[in-house]
Amino acid sequence: MQTIEQFLESNNIRVTAMRLLIYKFLDKKQVAVTLTDIENAFEKADRTTLYRTIKTFEEKAIVHQIDDGTGTIKYALCEQGCTCEIGTDLHLHFHCNNCNETVCLTDLKIPQIKVPDGFISENVNLVVKGICDKCSGQ
Repeated sequence: MQTIEQFLESNNIRVTAMRLLIYKFLDKKQVAVTLTDIENAFEKADRTTLYRTIKTFEEKAIVHQIDDGTGTIKYALCEQGCTCEIGTDLHLHFHCNNCNETVCLTDLKIPQIKVPDGFISENVNLVVKGICDKCSGQ
């Protein structure tokens, strides 16, 4: 099994203490997190370093952005082997209207959508909103 260090290096990401900490933080989360959540978890860290780490992870398909309609972008780790490509790696997200958490439903893939000629798809985001299993008690 690959260590986090080996995983980052295999994705051409220089291993630093902060990158390891942020990766471990995201890996422990069962829900998508905001940049503010990350800042709050690492209060003594430089905001710019945190932002650059997330952007580096995003560029290398380690994390993906989720626009769940709340007005705040959230981030979650990608599945291993993900390239975040339209038509192959995109999955559903669920946003709970009660607890305000957003989770990846990686088993539910977004089908490839053919747009009319002349249109170019750059991003696809499908968010289901409702009450999560924790809040519904089921």
